[in-house]
Amino acid sequence: MTGIRIRPAKPGDASRMAELDKICFSQPWSKLAFTSELRENSAAKYFVCVRASRIIGYAGAWAVLDEGHITNVAVHPDFRRQGLAAMLLTELIAYMVKNTETLKFTLEVRISNSGAIELYEKFGFERCGLRKKYYSDTMEDAVIMWRSWRDGSGGNDDGDGGGWNGGDDRSDGGGWSDGADRSDGGGENI
Repeated sequence: MTGIRIRPAKPGDASRMAELDKICFSQPWSKLAFTSELRENSAAKYFVCVRASRIIGYAGAWAVLDEGHITNVAVHPDFRRQGLAAMLLTELIAYMVKNTETLKFTLEVRISNSGAIELYEKFGFERCGLRKKYYSDTMEDAVIMWRSWRDGSGGNDDGDGGGWNGGDDRSDGGGWSDGADRSDGGGENI
């Protein structure tokens, strides 16, 4: 897709990210929540996907010691199935591995969200357990997934399983959300 740009999110993006969350989730994050993440949470990193100055997707993670917790990924419904979620994840994870102590990533994803699970698996994440009744809106279980690096190099995968390969298969469908349950009541599978 032409005219797409992935860039770090900034505090001025909070309103547009919250608007996108309202479209993608039944329990969206508020503008205040995004503002707090972007201004005050030094452990957080977010990237936005922009087309013609419109935010059409975003992805975020928290760096906690050597772990990265992917908080959420969202792509506007009009732009799904174009590989944008994969682009966002590639940028986010590459940044975290290069610029933080992150050697492994974790996330929770709705057990019914097969598209997200498939994409995460393409990125080398493995299913490691369940969180029973994790999602407060439906009491749906969450699959816990992890992705680790043996040597912590974080670079492109050279076949030895060590580095980050980006999982950038444009046939992945993009456009999913992990629907992470959030302290302010957000989170829903699209």
